[in-house]
Amino acid sequence: MRLALDVAHSATQTGDVPVGAIIINADGVVIGKGFNEREANNDPTAHAEVVAIRNAAARLQKSRLDGCTLVVTLEPCAMCAGAIAQSRISKVIFGAWDEKAGAVGSVWDVLRDPRSIFKVEVVTGVLEKECAAILTDFFKDK
Repeated sequence: MRLALDVAHSATQTGDVPVGAIIINADGVVIGKGFNEREANNDPTAHAEVVAIRNAAARLQKSRLDGCTLVVTLEPCAMCAGAIAQSRISKVIFGAWDEKAGAVGSVWDVLRDPRSIFKVEVVTGVLEKECAAILTDFFKDK
């Protein structure tokens, strides 16, 4: 999570919300990184999770990330939860809860919905205070 927090700081340089994500393979090697690039690229889909998934998939040259873990500083939204499920990521670890748009337990629970075809292991609240603080500090300035 500390690496994801380091990645999140990169987003502030472009005015994006500081969310960071990394993807680790089954051997514990980081194979993808991403931070929010919505403002930088005028791309509403450029959330940290999606950027990291694209990065990992390109590195592996495949669309399925079976056995991989996504570590992200903020609870994924519905779009990102869908991308996580479609990429077949096995585990998600997140820090801060997103009480407004979270889709992994707060507002919705897309990844653990019993109707979902693909189940994802979820670990919540890792370095939660630190992950929330970077967001709080960012929005204080707005």
